[in-house]
Amino acid sequence: MHITISLADQTLTLDGAGQRRYPVSTAAVGADERSGSNGTPRGEHLVRARIGEGLPVGAVFRGRRFSGEILTPEQAAAEPERDWILSRILWLGGLEAGKNQGGDVDSFRRFIYIHGTPDHEPMGQPASHGCIRMRNADVIDLFDRVPLGCAVSITE
Repeated sequence: MHITISLADQTLTLDGAGQRRYPVSTAAVGADERSGSNGTPRGEHLVRARIGEGLPVGAVFRGRRFSGEILTPEQAAAEPERDWILSRILWLGGLEAGKNQGGDVDSFRRFIYIHGTPDHEPMGQPASHGCIRMRNADVIDLFDRVPLGCAVSITE
């Protein structure tokens, strides 16, 4: 299994037991590996943690823990600027020392995830705070296919 995220195309492709392609939304500010940049880090990564198995669609996470809430349209409207993390989390760790691993460029310590987002959020265009956002149904489908340690390449 291998995931390729294209920043240029705003897509995530899963290769392995058949190919799947999903629209995504990466960082509004573009690519950047530095801590505090809100950019999506480039390079080779792996899935270091899988969070949310079995939770309902729209499950709200706070600090990588299920809050007990399911996102409602009213909640989303009340907090339009919030970067909602929903349904599932695939937490990425960088594999390239000095590029996306270690120091102020560490993807894992930056909390870079592939995660669900409210379905009204745009896909196919950069809009996130650094993570890779997906539709809830898509992130659940991906999560169910991807093992811990799955290789992830983020390319321009």
